[in-house]
Amino acid sequence: MVIATRTQPVGSRAARRGRGQGPLHDGGPDGSPRGTDSGWPPAILTATSREAIAFGDGPDVLHFVQEYGRITKDSVAGPSGMPLDPRSWQSQAIVATFARDPATKRRLHRTALWGMARKNGKTGIVAPIALYGLTCEGDGAEVYSCAADRDQAKLIFSAAKRTVEMVPALSSRIKAYRDVLEDRPTGSIYRALSSEAYTKEGLSPTLVLADELHAWPSRDLYDVMALAMGARVDPLMLIVTTAGVRTDTTGQDSIAYRLYQYGKRVASHELDDPSFFMAWWEAPYGQPLEDEVGWAAANPGLGDILDTHELAGQSRKALAGGMGEAEFRIKRLNQWVAASTAALPTGSFEALGTAREVPRDTPVVVFFDGSFNHDCTALLAATVEPEPFLFVLACWERPLDDPQWRVPIGDVDRVVRETCRDRTVVELPCDPFRWAQLMEQWATDGLPVEDYPTSSPARMVPAWAKFYDAVTGGTLAHDGDPRLVRHVSNMTLKTDRLGPRPVKEHRGSPRSIDLGVCAVGAYDRATWHAAQAPVVRIVPRFF
Repeated sequence: MVIATRTQPVGSRAARRGRGQGPLHDGGPDGSPRGTDSGWPPAILTATSREAIAFGDGPDVLHFVQEYGRITKDSVAGPSGMPLDPRSWQSQAIVATFARDPATKRRLHRTALWGMARKNGKTGIVAPIALYGLTCEGDGAEVYSCAADRDQAKLIFSAAKRTVEMVPALSSRIKAYRDVLEDRPTGSIYRALSSEAYTKEGLSPTLVLADELHAWPSRDLYDVMALAMGARVDPLMLIVTTAGVRTDTTGQDSIAYRLYQYGKRVASHELDDPSFFMAWWEAPYGQPLEDEVGWAAANPGLGDILDTHELAGQSRKALAGGMGEAEFRIKRLNQWVAASTAALPTGSFEALGTAREVPRDTPVVVFFDGSFNHDCTALLAATVEPEPFLFVLACWERPLDDPQWRVPIGDVDRVVRETCRDRTVVELPCDPFRWAQLMEQWATDGLPVEDYPTSSPARMVPAWAKFYDAVTGGTLAHDGDPRLVRHVSNMTLKTDRLGPRPVKEHRGSPRSIDLGVCAVGAYDRATWHAAQAPVVRIVPRFF
C-alpha cells in the first residue's frame, strides 16, 4: 500500500470516522472536543473549535495510526504485532492536536501538552504519530523524539522502528538504521535525541515528540528545539509526560511545571493562546489516595489499558505516606509534588524489630558509612537471604555536648577488621567519601570491599524503592536497636527527576541517619546476593 504524502495544507473536509471506532464526538459549548466515553474530557482541556478540528490533519493522523500502528510489546492492550486500536479519548486528543485554522490554513497549535499517569499507552500511540510525521509531512521533514537521557529518548524511536519492521507498507519505503529512520520517497528522517547528548547545529524539526518532560534536568534542549522549529511553516512540538517534581536542578520551577501552569491559564481563558493545546488528566488534589474516582481522572485507560487491580494494590501501599505516597501521586495520580517528604510511614520500621541470634557462619553483607567529625560512623550487617535480618554492629556518634568530637578512626579500623575475621562477610560495601585511603588498605588486605556511594542517586533511588517495599510489606526484620530505629525515623525523602531517596532533613541537622543509610544499602546488596545462583565463596581470614 502506498502511503499518501502531503506537501501542501489540506483543504477543508469533514472529520473522518476511524475504522473500528465510534463517531468522533461533537464539540462542547466552547468548541472543545467532548466525549461520552470514560477518559474524555480530561481534567484540564484547552478549547479547540469543531471547525478547526474538521479542517485539520487529525482525521488523517488517526487513520494512519489505525492503518499502520501496531502493538510492539505483549501487554494488556493485546499481543505484539496486533493492529493498534486507538481508544476514543486518544482519538479525541489526536484530532484536537492536529487542528488547523480555517482562515490561515496553518496548523492551529504549535505546542501540544498531553499529561496522564503512567501505563496509559503513551508510547504506543505516539510511535505511529512519529511515523506519520516521517512519511506524510512533505519532503525533507525532520522528526525527533527527545527525552532526559538516551534510554528514555529511544523508547518511542524503538517502538516506531519495531512498527516499521512489522508493516510491509512501511518497511518497503523506510530505511532503518541503528539510530535513524529514513523515508526514501521524501528524504525525511526521524531520530532520537537526549538532553545529555545533542547538537545545536543543523536542526530543523517539523515534529518534535518530547517524552517525560518532567524529568529533563533543564530547559536547554527544549529551548533549542523550540527555536529550531522557527524555520518550518507548520511545526509541532507534542509533549507527552506525567507530572513530577515542581522544581528542576536549579531549584526553579521545571519547564514541564511551567508549561502545566501556562496551560491551566489558557484552559481557564485567563490567557488567549490558540497556539498552545493541553489535555491533562489528573486526580483532584486533596482527594484520598484510595478514591477510585481520582484514579479514573488521572488514568483514562483505567480498566482497559491499565489493570485496576494493580492500581488498587499500589494505592494500599501508599496510604500511609512516605515515598510510596509521593511516587503514587506522581506516577498514578499525575499530581505535582514538592521536592521532599517524609521517608517512611510512622512506626512501620519500628514494628519489624525482633530478637534473633545470628550465627557467625551465616553469610552477611556488612555496610560501612563513615564520617570524621560532626556526623556519625556506622557499621550494620544484613543476612544474605530473600528476607534479610538487619543488625547493628557498631555506631560511633558525636555526643550532642561535645562539638570537638572526632570519629576514632583506629577503633573503626579495628572493628571492621575483626568483623570480617569473625563473621562470614560476603561483601563490605562502603561509602568512599573521606574514607578512600582506608578502604584501599582494607581491599589490599583482602577484605571484600565494594564502592557504594550513598550520595549517588543512581544507587540510592532503586535501593530505596526496594527497602520501602520491604518495610511496608513486612519482608525484612531487624534487631530493634534504638539507634537504628532513631536513624531510620530521622530520614526524610528527597524527590527529584531521578526519583525519591533518603536524606537528612538539612545539611547541618544533628538528626543522624547513617544507620538508616546502612540499612538501605545492606538490604540492597544482601537481597542481590540472595538472588544469585548458589556460589561457594571462600572468605579469607585476615589475621
